[in-house]
Amino acid sequence: MKSPASASWKAPLKFRMPTAENLIPIRLDIEVDGQRYKDAFTWNPYDPDSEVVMFAKRTVKDLKLAPGFLPQIVQSIQSQLATFRSYEGQDMYVGDKIIPIKLDLQVNHTVIRDQFLWDLNNFDSDPEEFARTLCTDLGIEDPEVGPAVAFAIREQLYEIAIQNVTSARENRISKKGRRAAEHFTPSKASGAALDLMKLFSFRSSVVRKRKEWDYYKPVLDLLSNEEVDALEAKEERSGR
Repeated sequence: MKSPASASWKAPLKFRMPTAENLIPIRLDIEVDGQRYKDAFTWNPYDPDSEVVMFAKRTVKDLKLAPGFLPQIVQSIQSQLATFRSYEGQDMYVGDKIIPIKLDLQVNHTVIRDQFLWDLNNFDSDPEEFARTLCTDLGIEDPEVGPAVAFAIREQLYEIAIQNVTSARENRISKKGRRAAEHFTPSKASGAALDLMKLFSFRSSVVRKRKEWDYYKPVLDLLSNEEVDALEAKEERSGR
C-alpha cells in the first residue's frame, strides 16, 4: 500500500491535517457584558458534540464567567468544527511540498520568534513534540509556551491544508488540465515560501545549514512586568 508520503500531484489525498494526530486549532474571543474570554486550543473533530457542551460548562464554572458565555462558547466551537468537517472527504493535493512555518508569539513574559521549514508529506509529524523539544533546547521553563507553539504550527498547517483542497478543486475544473501547483492560491504562507526557497532548495532538509544559522535562528526575549502590562493594555485598546 502506498503511504501518504509518496503521494504525487496526480494522486490527491482526502482532506486531513498533515500531522500524526488529526487535531484542529480552535480560537475563542468572546465578550459578554464587558467581560472578555480568550483562549486557543486543539480539538479532536471526532469527539462527540456533547463534549463541546461539557467543555463550555466547565470553562464557565472554573473561570467564573457570566452565564451568557456558555451558549457563545458552544456556538463558536461548533461553528469551527463544522468548517473543518465541511472539507472532509474532499481531495487535497500535497505533492513534494515543504512550507515555511513562522512563530511570533508572546506567552506571559516570554516572546519567541522563529521560522523553519515543515514537510507536508510527513504525516507522522507531531507539532506538540516539536514544541516540547524547542522549549527544552531554548531553556524555556514556562509550561504555557509549548502548547502555544504547537497551536501556532497547527494553525498554519490547517490553513495550508484548506488551500490544498482549493488546489485540487481548481485542478479538476481546469480545462487545460494544468497541475494543481499552477493554481495554488497565493497567501501569506505561500509568499513567505518564495522568500525561504531562495535559501533552501525545494527538496532540502528541514535542518538549518550552518551558513543560515544567523538568519534563521530562534529569538527569545523575556519581558518585565511593566512590559507585559503595557502590551496587555495595548491589546485591550485595540480590541475595543
